[in-house]
Amino acid sequence: MSYVFCNQCGHRNPPVSAFCSACGTVLDIVSDHTITLAKTDSLQDAPGPDDDVQVSLTSISRGTAILVLRGGEGEGDHFVLSSPVTNIGRHADSDIALDDITVSRRHCEITSENSRFIVRDVGSLNGTYVNQKRVDMVELTQGDDLQIGKFHLVFLERPDEKS
Repeated sequence: MSYVFCNQCGHRNPPVSAFCSACGTVLDIVSDHTITLAKTDSLQDAPGPDDDVQVSLTSISRGTAILVLRGGEGEGDHFVLSSPVTNIGRHADSDIALDDITVSRRHCEITSENSRFIVRDVGSLNGTYVNQKRVDMVELTQGDDLQIGKFHLVFLERPDEKS
């Protein structure tokens, strides 16, 4: 299921939603091809629109996808998933190194094949979560929230990739 993000509050809504279930704002249609992730850093008093992270889905290369870091230090950083296998963990040799004790040295991996992206937990201590559910293996879809330790990453791909 591809989710629709609210440009006002950043809440993830089902694709059939016309209004945000959190704040009631009218939702943009996916053909806009731009996702706005509202700032989630609670240390800032009054985050405004200048603090939001905007991602143009058409800027994502065909055959790849990205993970956008949501919240905390490095918020808005994105990681391109262009290799057949992307290793994620605390180890410095990881393709995506997340430096925090809540992340295992070898935490999970994302494999890419035929425009499908599969996340697999590789024996992490704290587990890998997709949309707040602990998973061993699952296919990622547009807007999924991937939690690795304390890090939340949003999975995004070109909307025209899958038919």
